[in-house]
Amino acid sequence: MPLGLNKRGFTLLSHITHAISFIFAFKYLIVKGKHVVLFIVLILLADQCIKIYIKTHYNLQEEHFVLSKWFRLHFVENPGMAWGWEFGGGPGKIILTLFRMIAVVLGTFYLRNIILKKYHRGFIICASLIYVGALGNLLDSMFYGLIFNESEPYSLAKLFPAGGGYAPFLHGKVVDMFYFPIIQTKYPSWFPVTSWRGQDFEFFSPVFNLADASISIGVITLLAWQKKFFPKKPPVISPVAVETTPVINDSTSQTAI
Repeated sequence: MPLGLNKRGFTLLSHITHAISFIFAFKYLIVKGKHVVLFIVLILLADQCIKIYIKTHYNLQEEHFVLSKWFRLHFVENPGMAWGWEFGGGPGKIILTLFRMIAVVLGTFYLRNIILKKYHRGFIICASLIYVGALGNLLDSMFYGLIFNESEPYSLAKLFPAGGGYAPFLHGKVVDMFYFPIIQTKYPSWFPVTSWRGQDFEFFSPVFNLADASISIGVITLLAWQKKFFPKKPPVISPVAVETTPVINDSTSQTAI
């Protein structure tokens, strides 16, 4: 069992791993709208189950190793954009949430359109990943402030607390938990930027969730495989009309004379 992870948490992670494996194997079967809907629902359920579990079983900033020190569950809350970025305080939070809402609504119609037009299956998968990632984080922003109380470093949050939630509608914080500090070291003494010498260096530092990962995978795959998703059609060469001059049989004409 991974260090610091209780039996319940380990069992949950095992189920999540199997569910995610099934989700990405399922992509080969996506050919119709109902398959795309099932694909989106499975990822959305996995994303929300992980977030709710972390929110109700981890104290804020609590951390456990999953695979040695390179894969950790580290509970943080993000009031802004993906990967922990923030945007303009309270008003920025509302603008960002409304933007996500508009993107999800437009994305619904766009997905329906590309399915009906039978776009490349890989492109539909990428669009679905981006869509469900935006939807997953949108649900956090819309409802988590209403259904949870505030997470604290030394107290667990409760679902549907008696005293109400910690924030009004559209002001919820996004729950993040996946942390992969693959390299943790210090900048060497010969580093060109003098002020950075001896300072801590970490790769990969962002803490993210499954919705963030879905967006990133969708975008990166789309950029990497765009030529396959949108192959260039060979130019159509139209036939050129060639004018021909009728040949007059001179011998026949002379004989008739």
